[in-house]
Amino acid sequence: MSKLVVALLSGGISSERDVSLESGKQVYKGLDKNKYDVRLYDPATDLEKLVADAPRIDVAFIALHGPYGEDGTVQGLLDLLHIPYQGSGVLASALAMDKLTSKRLYKEAGLPVPPFKIVKRGQAYHPEAFAALPGYPLVAKPRYGGSSIGTTLVQKPQNLSEAIDRAFEYGTDVILEAYLEGREITGAVLGNVELQLLPLVEIIPKGGHAFFEYEAKYTKGATEEICPAPISETLSSKAQLFAATAHRALCCRGYSRTDMIICNETIYVLETNTIPGMTPASLFPLSAKTAGISFSQLLDRLIELALEGKSA
Repeated sequence: MSKLVVALLSGGISSERDVSLESGKQVYKGLDKNKYDVRLYDPATDLEKLVADAPRIDVAFIALHGPYGEDGTVQGLLDLLHIPYQGSGVLASALAMDKLTSKRLYKEAGLPVPPFKIVKRGQAYHPEAFAALPGYPLVAKPRYGGSSIGTTLVQKPQNLSEAIDRAFEYGTDVILEAYLEGREITGAVLGNVELQLLPLVEIIPKGGHAFFEYEAKYTKGATEEICPAPISETLSSKAQLFAATAHRALCCRGYSRTDMIICNETIYVLETNTIPGMTPASLFPLSAKTAGISFSQLLDRLIELALEGKSA
């Protein structure tokens, strides 16, 4: 039986390039070379090569994060090249990357979200005006992007302008979201039509990190991750349902991971990742491993779902 030719895409040109390269490196190690002929492509330099090789590629595995990789851009290119790929398509990828639109869709689906406001570049604002809604402390974050890049916890009005300017480095819109103190959890979903709800992970930032920011995500030992999350069965079932509801509300397929926070026994949905980090130590593989799915088996399953989507 001939091997499947897999185009592994990692790197790219977003601010999350380094994270993407690490995901790609680990996915390459995890793919069974007895099953797959894995070919590496960095969209920063190899797009012409990808286009030229397209007729000989069976499936793509996207290990890109941030704009131009997780926002539907590369998914559209692969659609044009008739190359199936794991995970969500153009629409869901764009919706999940847009934190404002995703919040609106969460609310329409009946999912609680933290109070928020939006500030546009060039718009006049007064920091004191946000004391009532969303209130202080608050989180200032770019409307687009991931890995908490450009995100700042703002404790008081006099610190807001600096945080907004930092977020504006990554786009023209900034979301100001109420900071809810509670237990951070994430819910992983696997599947196309029939969804498998994987065990929840509780995320506990350590070492002075007030929330799951970039350094807490990617600094070894900076965060404690517990799976399954030690919460009540009632809350666990509800959070898994919320993850599935968010997945469907954004039209996701293949897999997704939705971040949530439990505050005073209420679960709030924060955002959904359509291409979760895919190193063996990342949250989605941790959840899968707890469910009895090894990293290599998870990669196999994602490729199966990609090809299943092709024939659907």
